[in-house]
Amino acid sequence: MDRRKFIASAGTAVAATTSVAAPALAQSAPQLKWRLTSSFPKSLDTIYGVTEVFAKNVAEATDGKFQIQCFPAGEIVPGLQAADKVTDGTLEMAQTASYYYWGKDPTFAFGTAVPFGLNSRQQNAWMYEGGGIDLMNEFYAGYNIYALPAGNTGAQMGGWFRKEIKTVADLKGVKMRIGGFGGKVIARLGVVPQQIAGGDIYPALEKGTIDAAEWVGPYDDQKLGFNKVAPFYYYPGWWEGGPMLHFFINKGKWEELPKSYQAIISSASALVNVDMQARYDHLNPPALKKLVADGAKLRPFSAEILEACFNASKETYAEINATNAAFKKVHDAVMAYRADAYLWQQAAEGTFDNFMMSQQRKKRL
Repeated sequence: MDRRKFIASAGTAVAATTSVAAPALAQSAPQLKWRLTSSFPKSLDTIYGVTEVFAKNVAEATDGKFQIQCFPAGEIVPGLQAADKVTDGTLEMAQTASYYYWGKDPTFAFGTAVPFGLNSRQQNAWMYEGGGIDLMNEFYAGYNIYALPAGNTGAQMGGWFRKEIKTVADLKGVKMRIGGFGGKVIARLGVVPQQIAGGDIYPALEKGTIDAAEWVGPYDDQKLGFNKVAPFYYYPGWWEGGPMLHFFINKGKWEELPKSYQAIISSASALVNVDMQARYDHLNPPALKKLVADGAKLRPFSAEILEACFNASKETYAEINATNAAFKKVHDAVMAYRADAYLWQQAAEGTFDNFMMSQQRKKRL
């Protein structure tokens, strides 16, 4: 074949293909501008910060055609009303903790964390590989929401207390800011739970409106200054072994998106889901050292308290399972997954981690 004729004919074919493909591409990649409200203040660069990473990745992947403007809690919507504004279509998206809305239905709690539930790796495994995303979206559909994982803090701390807590009796009457379903459980032990948005916790603790508060962990807690108004820092946050955040998306808006945009949002969500925990795992160790150096009194919850909380959790699950079919469906799936996951983790990772912790205690690391 004559090379010049081949190149000329190929060029003609490319031009023809381009002229046909361009309109189709334009139709499948519309110009969109969405608004995303967060349940968290901008000062929390770990949690709120990933919303901006998410929006940047979506914009870059669509050559700027899909723009998502992010707003911190309180700027256009109060932090604890984020899901409501997605449900009613006021906003296209929210970044929030599902368990903030457990008062509507306790099934919301499973999207984030439940007492003595899954750790962060198990939560990811259940969501992405164990059917968790589909199971939760079956539930969220009743609220006009489609949800995707958008971050995890890892196991959280047990919170800041004005006084030392040694026994179950010491918990009676304590007014504690505690998020989600954990408050319902710990109320059985006499605690008075308070649900307060992140940016409002410090003033409530400072004024004595509350006696204790849990948030996330050393890095964020240090930024919010809780150690200045409550000296005792307890662990672990047994109600949040692997708390996951979500992007809540208006279901109708999600279904209107081209498949390519849905894929881009899913990929960007998965990216920040990994990014958030990596940030916390990197930032928490030095923050904890600094808090202790500044006078924070680090304490574990006693075995008595943990045992009482575990029993209270089981009693609470049984009560709700008896009256809420949606809750029972997800509860049974999560707890079955937990049993298998811990069977594996205690064999390999548990043994490894226990040995390494023993070396740390011996100051050999």
